[in-house]
Amino acid sequence: MQNTRINRFIDVLGEQFRRWLSNPWRRISVLLISLLFGNFLGTAISTIAGQAATSDILVAGLLVLLTELVNRLVYGGSPQAQRFLWVDLLKALKIGLTYSLFVEAFKLGS
Repeated sequence: MQNTRINRFIDVLGEQFRRWLSNPWRRISVLLISLLFGNFLGTAISTIAGQAATSDILVAGLLVLLTELVNRLVYGGSPQAQRFLWVDLLKALKIGLTYSLFVEAFKLGS
């Protein structure tokens, strides 16, 4: 790829973001935001799928497929791939989504 101004700009932004995330508190805060977004996403998906009541099985299958793909990516990959931030963000999103679905199931059961 050519070394254009936009490529240099994107490289500089990526490097600044990487340095910004080198602080452990900032990394934890980004992971916590991902966890809470997964919680919100699980609540929103279950509410929307429950409202329509026509695609419950399809949505449940897609969520299982999504979580299994994330598991395959995270735990089936190389040990070096497990150290990347986006892998940790996917894990936190999956944990929040799964937790939210369990909470919704408990709410429906009570």
